[in-house]
Amino acid sequence: MAVLDTDLDHIFPSSVLPPLWAKLVVGLVAIVCFARSYDGDFVFDDSEAIVNNKVAGVVGRADLLCALFFLLSFLGYCKAFRESNKEGTYSSTFWVLLSIFLGAVSMLCKEQGITVLGLNAVFDILVIGKFNVLEIVQKVLHKDKSLESLGMLRNGGLLFRMTLLTSGGAGMLYVRWRIMGTGPPAFTEVDNPASFADGMLVRAVNYNYYYSLNAWLLLCPWWLCFDWSMGCIPLIKSVSDWRVIALAALWFCLIGLICQALCSEDGHKRRILTLGLGFLVIPFLPASNLFFRVGFVVAERVLYLPSVGYCVLLTFGFGALSKHTKKKKLIAAVVLGILLINMLRCVVRSGQWRSEEQLFRSALSVCPLNAKVHYNIGKNLADKGNQTAAIRYYREAVRLNPKYVHAMNNLGNILKERNELQEAEELLSLAVRIQPDFAAAWMNLGIVQNSLKRFEAAEQSYRMAIKHRRKYPDCYYNLGRLYADLNRHVDALNAWRNATMLKPEHSLAWNNMIILLDNTGNLAQAEAVGREALELIPNDHSLMFSLANVLGKSQKYKESEALFLKAIKANPNAASYHGNLAVLYHRWGHLDLAKKHYEISLQLDPMASGTKENYGLLRRKLELMQKKDV
Repeated sequence: MAVLDTDLDHIFPSSVLPPLWAKLVVGLVAIVCFARSYDGDFVFDDSEAIVNNKVAGVVGRADLLCALFFLLSFLGYCKAFRESNKEGTYSSTFWVLLSIFLGAVSMLCKEQGITVLGLNAVFDILVIGKFNVLEIVQKVLHKDKSLESLGMLRNGGLLFRMTLLTSGGAGMLYVRWRIMGTGPPAFTEVDNPASFADGMLVRAVNYNYYYSLNAWLLLCPWWLCFDWSMGCIPLIKSVSDWRVIALAALWFCLIGLICQALCSEDGHKRRILTLGLGFLVIPFLPASNLFFRVGFVVAERVLYLPSVGYCVLLTFGFGALSKHTKKKKLIAAVVLGILLINMLRCVVRSGQWRSEEQLFRSALSVCPLNAKVHYNIGKNLADKGNQTAAIRYYREAVRLNPKYVHAMNNLGNILKERNELQEAEELLSLAVRIQPDFAAAWMNLGIVQNSLKRFEAAEQSYRMAIKHRRKYPDCYYNLGRLYADLNRHVDALNAWRNATMLKPEHSLAWNNMIILLDNTGNLAQAEAVGREALELIPNDHSLMFSLANVLGKSQKYKESEALFLKAIKANPNAASYHGNLAVLYHRWGHLDLAKKHYEISLQLDPMASGTKENYGLLRRKLELMQKKDV
């Protein structure tokens, strides 16, 4: 270890503030930056990752967890050099192995985490080992015999650590292969247009333009967007495109930094720049499209770890600048100004993540050509009941991306609800032609065709939906409704039974079974189904209501009354609940109670003709009884 620099404090300068104060300041700044969103909604893909995720919601924190264990792995590797002179080889090996284990945990959080092993190797060779590329090249060119005795090439400890890192990395990749298989996820052209471009040169130019955009987001994170796909960044197809300037600027800066990091005669400068570039470049490699196609154009989350390297380089740059100028206060003011501006940007962006509406609308000014932005705004408006505005955004999403089947599906659903059935059918038919395995679109097409009385076509559409999604309870439910309309009662019951087998809490399917059996006079079977349903969904007031009706017809008045009252307690403003309870009391001979609930029902729904008629009969009966008493 004699040739190694184990004085890590020289490589990582200590904080100006005492350690405790430094931690408090960093923590306070973080709270100020992100306090606005701590009580915000779950937005965008949080719904799938956290709200609708039943095993755990921690997947929504994958990037943060990956970064945590990545940095712990790196610090563990640094610890190996601090301990090497104190307790010998065994302690050093322990910390290397612990670093590899933490790297594996980081990779399990996010694939990007495996790159910590590469960073550790670069840190070991170039930073700790003081490997001077310029010196080696010069010796090679001059055939210097001293090259043969270069200490680092004979360093058994280095070779041992590199062997451990290589073995650990191979083991991680093997485990990943065993768990997830060898095939990469399938992506489409809208996810990453450059990777589908014709010609290697076009792809290379656009990949490099994406790198320059990522670099710019680190330097000036003012234009941020939750999604950069679907036309957000048009492809560069000609050298006359002014954006090629960004490529030249990026590589001019990178080559300059790399040359200084590898060839500078100042060893300290060389090692700091190497460390900064290592943090900047190595964690970004999995997102670079160099090894495999990725499913995004730009993803701000992948810059979380590279931002460490950016901060190292920025700090070193300002430090070097302050040494060569007398205007140190001006440099300090510039640094504080950059910090304050970025804090302000964090506060603003944090507020935009409070709700989906703010998040999606903030993207319009950044990516107005992104069909997904318009789609998400439309979906948010539709969820709030503003169908007219939602239609406008869905139409724009389809205009920007004529193959956007999800926008077609949602637009078709709204048009179906507005009874604009012809256009709805056209949109949904187009969606399934573009994507024949789109089960949801097939089901919605079947619903529209059913409304248009095109029953054979509707049945075929439902069957296609089930073909492409075997476990589709909602489709079985709608197929059952179709069969009920066609008086194919056995088929309807079978379809609804399939729905409840796939989704035992499917209340509508249970209800329809009870009602159909009730209407066809199968009261015993209806009662059995109703009791089965309530065992599975004991707090569903609509099931209580349906079973209470069956029990009333079977003259099980007491049990029927209990269920009616329980249903009314759960939903006291349902006019039909009071009206049917009144009918039960009417049959049962509890006329005063019947009168009371008829009146409540009519207060809730004055236009209920059946209730009016039954109430009129009850009043005449009461009047006749009064006359007889007189």
